[in-house]
Amino acid sequence: MLPKSERKTQLPAEPGRERDPQAVREMFSEIAPRYDLLNRVLSAGVDQSWRRAAVREALGHGPRRVLDLACGTGDLTLLLKQSAPHAEVVGGDFAPPMLERARAKARRAGLEVRFQEADALNLSFPDGHFDAVTIAFGFRNFADYERALAELYRVLRPGGRLCILEFPPPPKSGLGVLYRFYFTRILPFVGGLISGNAAAYRYLPASVERFPDPQTLARMMQQAGFRVRHKLFTGGIAALHVGEK
Repeated sequence: MLPKSERKTQLPAEPGRERDPQAVREMFSEIAPRYDLLNRVLSAGVDQSWRRAAVREALGHGPRRVLDLACGTGDLTLLLKQSAPHAEVVGGDFAPPMLERARAKARRAGLEVRFQEADALNLSFPDGHFDAVTIAFGFRNFADYERALAELYRVLRPGGRLCILEFPPPPKSGLGVLYRFYFTRILPFVGGLISGNAAAYRYLPASVERFPDPQTLARMMQQAGFRVRHKLFTGGIAALHVGEK
C-alpha cells in the first residue's frame, strides 16, 4: 500500500491557468485539520502581523459589508469582525472542511460571522454588494486570475476596496535565496510530517514561484479597473495589494 502522503490528491496544474478546481478543493480539504498549526509553525507567527496590516487597509474607509474570500479556517475573517464589530462580515471558501473549522472558531470566540461556500470565479453575491473584499494567501490558487478580478470588481461598490495579501516569488536578494531554500526544501518536509500530505506542501512553493511578481499583479488589477497601490513585507516575502474601485 502507498504511504499516506502518496495517496493524496494529485497536484493541481499551474496556478492561474484553467484546470480542474476540484483538485485544489480536495487538497485543502485534506490539510484542514492541521492548517492553523502549519501556518503558525511555517511562518514563525509573522503572518499574523501581515494579516493585521491587511485588516487595517480593508477597514480604513469604515466598510459596512466585508467579504473575506478564500477564508480558510477564518483567521482573517474573525480578525476583521473583532476589529469592526458593527460590520457585516462574510467568510467564503470552496473547501467545506475549512468552513466547518471556521464556524467552530467563530462560536468559541462568540463572534457572529456567516461562512459559506464560494467560487471566486462565479460569486453568488449581487453587484456592488460589498464595501471591502480581502483575500489572504488564496488568490494564487484561483484557476483564472483575470476572471477572479472581474468578479471581485463586480461585487464591490464604487469606492470599495480590494485587499490581496499574497506570497510573491521570492526576491533575488540574500534573504530571498534563504527563503527559497526554506520554502522549497524545508516547508514540504515539515508540512508533510504535520499534515500527512507532502504533496500539498510541494504545491505551495510551486504556486508561489509561478505567481505574478508584485508589479505584474498591480498591472492586472489596474486592467480590471482598480486604482492600485502595494507594499512589501519582510524583505519582499509577502505583498499586500490594495485596489480601489
